[in-house]
Amino acid sequence: MGSSGIFIVHLKTICILALALLVAGCGGRKTEELLGSAVMSAPVTEIAGNHSIFIATTRKPSDDPNKVFDGERSATLNYARVNVTVPGLHTTGQIERRSRGKSDDPAKYFMASEVVGYDTQPKFSSALNADIAARGGRVMVFVHGYNTGFDDAVYRLTQIVHDSGYPGTPVLFSWASGAKTTDYVYDKESASAARDQLEVTLRMLQQSGARRIDIVAHSMGTWVTMETLRQMAISGDRDLGGKLGDVVLASPDIDVDVFKSQMRRYGKPDKPFILLLSDDDRALRLSGLIAGSRPRVGDYKDAADLASYGVTVVDLSKVKGSDSFNHTKFADNPALVKMIGQRLREDDGFASDRDVTDRISLLGQ
Repeated sequence: MGSSGIFIVHLKTICILALALLVAGCGGRKTEELLGSAVMSAPVTEIAGNHSIFIATTRKPSDDPNKVFDGERSATLNYARVNVTVPGLHTTGQIERRSRGKSDDPAKYFMASEVVGYDTQPKFSSALNADIAARGGRVMVFVHGYNTGFDDAVYRLTQIVHDSGYPGTPVLFSWASGAKTTDYVYDKESASAARDQLEVTLRMLQQSGARRIDIVAHSMGTWVTMETLRQMAISGDRDLGGKLGDVVLASPDIDVDVFKSQMRRYGKPDKPFILLLSDDDRALRLSGLIAGSRPRVGDYKDAADLASYGVTVVDLSKVKGSDSFNHTKFADNPALVKMIGQRLREDDGFASDRDVTDRISLLGQ
């Protein structure tokens, strides 16, 4: 190998190290216990919300019961429900997490107060269907991204549901992310392995009493989502029997050409997918370097090119994010997360489809 070849290899190595050392990813923190050892009680007046999060996951149960699930892959789906409280001092767009050495105080922090496991799909479906019926038949499925521990995924969905005012049943599809910045390749392969199980989850919801199923996917989770939608289209039922609602793709970590191929196979959606991108997304910039300096959808600059495939493109480049990599704007920007909530509620009389989408686009300007 010549000196130029050695230089290219070294450059690629530097890029990989840069990703491992600098990218906060979607979780941006080391995996910690979901359940604390001794949760303090707090007056109802000091709790802003209490949310039941239903979970379908390709993660294995953790040997540490307080972590519940870890980053190892399971060959089959596992099911659970987690109750999470939001503190009264909560700031929209933030996830107030307990730091080491601090007490588990629900008046100050997001706290998981209860975890219920289901050893069979019918038992999980029964509990899920009852909640769906009680909440008017609406379901939102959240698919997290790279470098996300189970605890981070649960708390992020709780924050989205709380801040957006989503009235339906929240379902977390949690694939087996290693929750480490150095696990990018492992995470990509885990995401690919989870495609069939996401379809199983969506089909299960299709058979429930749900009248509308929305999907919100982030970063590498958009890869799992698009691959699943693609294979659903191949099977002949791409929209869950007409129950598929909004599909929100936030900061997609997908090669642009791959995304175009997925959309061509899926076909133009009856309801345009909502694509949130930002050209200052540093996490995706580094991901693109590892992929051979190829652009990712989430920081692609030719929005008109993508719009022709049946997506509503919202450029968030001018929107302020609270993480240093500008990778979680969809959830941590207070105005944006509220508008997304309005968009998801549009068929319940809160706002018109076009009106809210236009206002989200204006926020980006």
